[in-house]
Amino acid sequence: MVLIRPRLNDFYDLPFTQEEVDFAIPFLDEDIPLCADPFLLWKSPSLQDNSLHTAVTNSFNHLGYLFNKGQEKDAVNILIKTSECYEVGLGVSKTRIGKPFGKKLAYNILSLYKDIPQVNKSGFTHFEEIQLFVDNVSRDRISDITCSFIKSFLIDFTIEQCQKHNIPSEKTKLDLYDYKKNAFVEEVVSLPQNPQNRLPIILVPKRWLRFIPWINYEDYFSNYFTTDVIKAEGKFPKRVELLNYNRNNYDVVQSYVKIKELLRSDCKNDPLFKPIPVLSTKRKFTTIMKLPTGKDDKADRKYEDNVCQLMASLVYPQLDFADIQSRTDSGVLIRDLVFYNNKSYDFLKDIFDEYDCRQIVMELKNVEAVERQHINQLNRYLKDQFGRFGIIVTRQYASKRILRNTIDLWSGQRKCILILCDDDLGMMCELYQSRQRLPIDVIKKKYVEFTRACPG
Repeated sequence: MVLIRPRLNDFYDLPFTQEEVDFAIPFLDEDIPLCADPFLLWKSPSLQDNSLHTAVTNSFNHLGYLFNKGQEKDAVNILIKTSECYEVGLGVSKTRIGKPFGKKLAYNILSLYKDIPQVNKSGFTHFEEIQLFVDNVSRDRISDITCSFIKSFLIDFTIEQCQKHNIPSEKTKLDLYDYKKNAFVEEVVSLPQNPQNRLPIILVPKRWLRFIPWINYEDYFSNYFTTDVIKAEGKFPKRVELLNYNRNNYDVVQSYVKIKELLRSDCKNDPLFKPIPVLSTKRKFTTIMKLPTGKDDKADRKYEDNVCQLMASLVYPQLDFADIQSRTDSGVLIRDLVFYNNKSYDFLKDIFDEYDCRQIVMELKNVEAVERQHINQLNRYLKDQFGRFGIIVTRQYASKRILRNTIDLWSGQRKCILILCDDDLGMMCELYQSRQRLPIDVIKKKYVEFTRACPG
């Protein structure tokens, strides 16, 4: 069975949602597009997080110490090893496994301890500053280095979460950075394994994750250098020129870092999914209601775009959003919404048990009336991970003839297709705004009505 964007808990049928756990649920075949930001460790009220930041910074600065003491090869090799932490699955890789630093890049980074007097004397307080001095140091590198240096803690955290949520684990060998020895050592630990390739998986606390590190090149260039520094310099440098400028003007970078430290209260972790505000739901539903049916003036695409953004928020957190995908059925382009079914709600557990529904597909139809061909299109798609349950989101109430068709489909193939219209979507928006009941209860109501209409 091939799931769309499969996650660890979906493979093992573990009934928890992203909202309910303290870690980012890892994908099995690609990275989570977030990074572990060491600044969040620094600004955290937790003494544990603060001590981990100190461990990361001291470990990184120790590489500079080795580099300056003639042990360049050892320092370079350790930095290369820390630059890829595939076990955590954070970053932009489509395979969960990226490439570590090359020797030249590692050498250029460690040469900062020789080239910049202040760094040579005191080291870094925030090692992510290296993004401002060396090219090709991306956000996922900062994340991987952070996770590599504190991998031992992350393993303990993972073991704790596995016990709490009954996540299967197996013994595996890993290289861990030993803070006391300032070297990597091999240990045997119990961790979850990726069922696709048997590689170990390490979980990361959500509270550490951001899309972009708080200290980063783009922010420095756009919000500090071009607004404060360039006025005095009068020249607009290219990227490499700016990196060299920073090396020669370390005090400028330090001024920027001090500003970022003062603004630390604004630095917050980024959620993996953030529902849209109530006001946005009203606007999007109003937009949908004003759209004509059909394809004129790209009305179908506008309908799909608005429903996608709206529905993903309306059913959260009972359903975690998986993906938007397009498919072709007999020459017709169909837009689908796909959700993970974590069985986190009684109705969701019912359709999982009754229809083997591991992922829920919603097919979007901006048509005047749903016809039998639309039912047949979705019917052909209901197999494998989608099981035998699906939803059509459309504009008008389905006719008695079409509803009869869905009942016949259940009688013949034990498949359930629900049809939601504008009024149902409007009711979900009202519940979302009032917070008196869950919007997903509208879908549950449709399901109850469907089961009652089926022959006993």
